[in-house]
Amino acid sequence: MRDLPLAGMRVLVMEDEILIAMDVEQLCREYGAAEVLLVHALEEAGPEGPARGGFDAAILDVALAGRSTLGFAERLAGEGVPFVFATGHADADGLFDAFPDVAVIGKPYGGRALIEALARAIARSAALSGGV
Repeated sequence: MRDLPLAGMRVLVMEDEILIAMDVEQLCREYGAAEVLLVHALEEAGPEGPARGGFDAAILDVALAGRSTLGFAERLAGEGVPFVFATGHADADGLFDAFPDVAVIGKPYGGRALIEALARAIARSAALSGGV
């Protein structure tokens, strides 16, 4: 039986490449996510962003249609929402310096590596909040 590290969770996926977004959505569901919200452009997040929607975790590309998601990532971090970056910019010097504890998974990535990184982020967040 497959381990379900995302069991019952609501996961936000910010990815502008539609096929990748659909694959990640399916992957999250296979690992137990109850709900997956796909956001393809920062405008879809709205002024408060989907973080206000009570998501349990997030997977962020570092750029959506050429616009940085780092400001949104800062909001997630400030709200204690665990997340990982899944991006083609994984080797960019200094880009992720503000997020030393956030995993950066480079494209192309394996589904298992992505889910394992997200599961570690969730576990770390739970431990920091006293949930584990």
